[in-house]
Amino acid sequence: MNFDTANLSKDELLRLYRAMLLPRTIEEKMLIALRQGKISKWFSSWGQEATSAGSALAMAEDEYLLTVHRNLAVFTARGIPLQRLFSQFQGKMNGFTKGRDRSFHFGTKEYHIVGMISHLASQMGVANGIALSYLLNQEQKAALVYCGDGGASEGDFHEAINTAAVWQLPLIIIIENNQWGLSTPSREQFRCASFADKGIGYGIESLSIDGNNIVEVYSTVKTAAESIRQNPRPILIECNTFRVRGHEEASGTAYYPDGLIDEWTKRDPISGFEKYLLDRDLISQTEIDSLKEQYKAEVDAALEATIAEPDVTPDMAAELKDVYADFDNKEILPTRLQSRELRFIDAVSEALDIAMQQHPSLVLMGQDIAEYGGAFKVTQGLVDKYGKERVRNTPLCEAAIIGSALGLSINGYKSMVEMQFADFVTEGFNQIINNLAKSHYRWGANADVVIRMPTGAGTAAGPFHSQSNEAWFAHTPGLRVVYPAFPEDAKGLLLQSFADPNPVMFFEHKKLYRSLKGNVPEGYYTIPFGKARVVKEGSEITVVTYGLGVHMALAYADAHPKMSLEIIDLRTLAPLDTGTIFNSVKKTGKAIVLHEDTLTGGFGGELAALIAEHCFTDLDAPVMRAASMDTPIPFNKKLEDQFLPDKIFHEKLQALHSY
Repeated sequence: MNFDTANLSKDELLRLYRAMLLPRTIEEKMLIALRQGKISKWFSSWGQEATSAGSALAMAEDEYLLTVHRNLAVFTARGIPLQRLFSQFQGKMNGFTKGRDRSFHFGTKEYHIVGMISHLASQMGVANGIALSYLLNQEQKAALVYCGDGGASEGDFHEAINTAAVWQLPLIIIIENNQWGLSTPSREQFRCASFADKGIGYGIESLSIDGNNIVEVYSTVKTAAESIRQNPRPILIECNTFRVRGHEEASGTAYYPDGLIDEWTKRDPISGFEKYLLDRDLISQTEIDSLKEQYKAEVDAALEATIAEPDVTPDMAAELKDVYADFDNKEILPTRLQSRELRFIDAVSEALDIAMQQHPSLVLMGQDIAEYGGAFKVTQGLVDKYGKERVRNTPLCEAAIIGSALGLSINGYKSMVEMQFADFVTEGFNQIINNLAKSHYRWGANADVVIRMPTGAGTAAGPFHSQSNEAWFAHTPGLRVVYPAFPEDAKGLLLQSFADPNPVMFFEHKKLYRSLKGNVPEGYYTIPFGKARVVKEGSEITVVTYGLGVHMALAYADAHPKMSLEIIDLRTLAPLDTGTIFNSVKKTGKAIVLHEDTLTGGFGGELAALIAEHCFTDLDAPVMRAASMDTPIPFNKKLEDQFLPDKIFHEKLQALHSY
């Protein structure tokens, strides 16, 4: 192993050595503790310390690093106190996730690190967002994201690199090529000779280096970072290294061919560099022994102190509180007395315009939302007012863009992502469910993101442009789910969504965009979440619904004036206004739940269960549900009409009225 140290001082070289030795000392202790039953699991980075340590030290301390399983040396290089780090590993309250997540699945703004979730490559899009925030802030900074060779097969990896290239983001992408994805060798993972070859396809600079040579890693990353700060762009660096231990200790290494570990042990990053320093009298054996004893004592003491920490005491109130960032969910009344008639779509557009004025840190992202104005022209004209920095066309890559939205939030921005159709959200499902929804609960980083979801049937758009998928998200703690039925509510609830620092799924029914008009107050106002509205009072049957269902119910009530229906528009599904529902059911004694989504697994099942549980003694009939057929949504207009719940709603109302 050759070390080109011409431009490095003795202090820098010793700093590099210490940055590898400390995590190796931790490794040695953790492997013993694992056998002793003092810790439950360990993901080893033994043999890969040079890649993590060298790259981390090459970056400025206020530049974000986004890590994966085997980056222990990143956390120690950033100076995280050992006891707190071990508390994280042990699931103690002193850790970064209060016992809610383990090992390296955490982030910390204090140390400018964002850890991974278990879904490989999901951190790539988040890195894009952080790098984009540097561009928007006009900061001369670079972000750095790590990805393993296995994770580089994931769609998130490709989406994120393509977006970074298109947007010329100041980002270093380090691929830790350790030759194996758990037990699968590289030849079964990819066909390219080097990951540096992948950069050609994205139009970015790429290079391949010895990931076990800490001097080469440090110098390469340092040079790249300095260049990127002056000339923002992504650079991909493949670090060739090897995972000496198993993917995690329980999986072992029996699948490795005989002699492979011995071969790579000869290229151990620490022993090789240690010999280099000794041969040039840059360090003595006595100093090495002393340093090892010092680190061993520090690690022993920190682990014992961590083990002595009390276990987490479950606190239901604390757990529930941390699912969402604090937000004063208050109503802000219009400051102007005037209102005017607007279509539903115009109310949404006006809310976006006002939000852009109200929140200078708000960035809009989506496919074709700039000059074209979006698929439904909701954002038309906004790029002329606010510029392409804040109204951004994106590549067709939902996962990378939603991940970028989280990255923007981590560094202080608000963002909106427009799904061209709500159906396409499946491409970004993991980022929403496992990153946006869980970040605040896991490590206190809120996702200040609104995802607009043009949704629903009735326009003969077929099975991939018409789904009602709100139940997917109402099931997930950490998300707000908002579904207005009127232009006035659309504006006020969307403005509330931008005020809220939590992730909001904002559903807009496409059929209502241009077919529904209403009086909408002028200027800025907000409508609180979790407050349903009784849109029609009645005494015989309570109809609980939302979205297009509200208009189905109103149409039926108009056509059957002798049936006294009380119609509740939920407006938001999470949080849910159970008080208004229960009070109405207790008054009428009968309830039917109506929604456009399919029956099985739809949100109506939750509503029916709540009514049955809390209003049982007040009911004069079973709680009924009316929903669409349990089929995909057909294209043909007659088939679509049959699919939708209008007919079953009418039949069930008649049956309930006669019960």
